Amino acid sequence: MLKTNKGLEGKYIDYLTNVCNKMILPVGPLVSDASEIDEESSEILKWLSTKNKYSTLYISFGSEYFLSKDEIEEIAKGLELCGVNFIWVIRFPMGETVNIEEALPRGFLERVKERGKIVEGWAPQANILAHKSTGGFMSHCGWSSINESVYFGVPVIGMPMKLNMFIDARMLGNAGACIEVVRNENEVIFEKNGEEFRCRARDLSEKMKIEEEEVLDETSEHLWRLCLKNKSQNSPHRFHLPPKQVDPPIGKYMAMS
Repeated sequence: MLKTNKGLEGKYIDYLTNVCNKMILPVGPLVSDASEIDEESSEILKWLSTKNKYSTLYISFGSEYFLSKDEIEEIAKGLELCGVNFIWVIRFPMGETVNIEEALPRGFLERVKERGKIVEGWAPQANILAHKSTGGFMSHCGWSSINESVYFGVPVIGMPMKLNMFIDARMLGNAGACIEVVRNENEVIFEKNGEEFRCRARDLSEKMKIEEEEVLDETSEHLWRLCLKNKSQNSPHRFHLPPKQVDPPIGKYMAMS
């Protein structure tokens, strides 16, 4: 079973199934819906709600990669030059005591205070990506972030850092919902010609949500049948397929577990 979906990786799932001669079962993106948040996170969303539709760039590089001072300064310079609204989540390694103002270019916070919000540590990513004011996501292209971005229909500016992130960025780029940071990302995402990227991201989102429940139910049934197949006919502990139910499907229970 793989945390993926046919909308993004259908041809790869089929290929791997044929090569390995094993059934590869996608279980969907397993993305949590936007949920209730604490007071601090609520302030972030209130600020975001003051911005125009698709006008704000969300920036986060996950919980396992920490930007160097040089990387922080270069991203800050780009944000200052491009003039877009942004929410930027910055994390520092555990145990390091860093003043956020010292990590950024001198005077940066004051110069962008009307259109930019710096969040140290953690932000409600699902809620931000689901918000109508969010128009793009600058991401390290970790697999969970990729899935969340597609799920909520937000195009990605890919800035992969290590390991599988480069492959993830290329795959999403091939799907038409990501552009690598080496290009003119501001023009692509926020100006008129960025509409095709937003449309493609929304199309992928709709397809993913339609497939999500179907895939979970299909996977659940495959698992039940596999148990039945491998169970000895003479065993006193036999499995039985439950009767098909319309409401709620078994996939719902898997999603909640």
